[in-house]
Amino acid sequence: MKTIKRIGILTAGGDSPGLNAAIRAVGKTAIRDFGWDVIGFRDGYLGLAENRFVTFDKATLAGILTIGGTVLGTSRDKPHRMTIKGKECDMTDVIAANYRKNKLDALVCIGGGGTHKNALRLIEKGLRVVTLPKTIDNDVPFTDSTIGFDTALSIATEAIDRLHSTAHSHHRIIIAEVMGHNAGWLALGAGIAGGADAILIPEVPYDVRKVAAAILLRSERGNNFSIVAVAEGAKSVSDSALFDAALKKKKAAKTKEQKDVAKQELAALEGKHVGNTMRLAKELEQLTKLEARVSILGYVQRGGTPSCADRLLATRLGSACAHLLAQGAESVMVAARGDGYTTVPIEKVAGTLKLVPSNHTWIASARGVGTCLGD
Repeated sequence: MKTIKRIGILTAGGDSPGLNAAIRAVGKTAIRDFGWDVIGFRDGYLGLAENRFVTFDKATLAGILTIGGTVLGTSRDKPHRMTIKGKECDMTDVIAANYRKNKLDALVCIGGGGTHKNALRLIEKGLRVVTLPKTIDNDVPFTDSTIGFDTALSIATEAIDRLHSTAHSHHRIIIAEVMGHNAGWLALGAGIAGGADAILIPEVPYDVRKVAAAILLRSERGNNFSIVAVAEGAKSVSDSALFDAALKKKKAAKTKEQKDVAKQELAALEGKHVGNTMRLAKELEQLTKLEARVSILGYVQRGGTPSCADRLLATRLGSACAHLLAQGAESVMVAARGDGYTTVPIEKVAGTLKLVPSNHTWIASARGVGTCLGD
């Protein structure tokens, strides 16, 4: 086993509360416990390709625990498909060369689904990589939770709490759009915690008539307002069927032409789905004859000071990451498991999403208190 002397850190994908806590934990543990040199690459994999980095020490890692975002910056650039001087280039060989040029013994990548797929590409180039799971969507598999989820959940819940006041005052339907393109953890959790009357998530295709019926039943019982929490990726039964058919067509495609056609069909469906929450509001108005208003939480869910739970999670996993590297770990994600941690092969994580199962306890709890899920 090669002795580690120098490691690199990067944050990739969407920004998330707790990233700085994770950078701090990896860096401080590496420096204090093992005496390693630590550098951080700017703007995710792009900074690694362009060899832009900063050197960390105890002083530069101090004071960042409670700061939102990431001091390193981030991007969604993919190593094998980067736009350099207006052209799409495969930069994996350049990244591998920079890894060796900087005499790195390991690279720590902090990110979500895309980050893990890209980490796997670098592993195939001979780099020693360990990852940490980060995303407000909580859709990275094989970990109890992801860095950033708890903060985003708290922000979304507080927003729904506040929307209750105006909904009650004006006797309206208030629809709160929460982030979550493929996975409904954030909308489901915030909807339950915020007492939403209906929760719509990507995993459960909805029938707008059933949502309207639930709202009208509330009105008949004397409740003059309703709160609907909807994930941005939630789809009606008919739209979900169209997406499923397009995805099957893409998976079955064998030639480049077939794959291109399938991608175009999916892109067209995605484009049509933009603004779906506004359309949902109009449909509910027509069906219930009640006034509906939409509040799109958007990027506010990513911002601000990370919660104590996210700081604790990031510190636990970050410190464990350094110790695992010292023990020879490579090609694994450090996952939260109970009060401890475990390792999961990155190959197993990449390309997989943790979706809300139909039999999950949160689903059962929502139904138990009478929340409409639109099905």
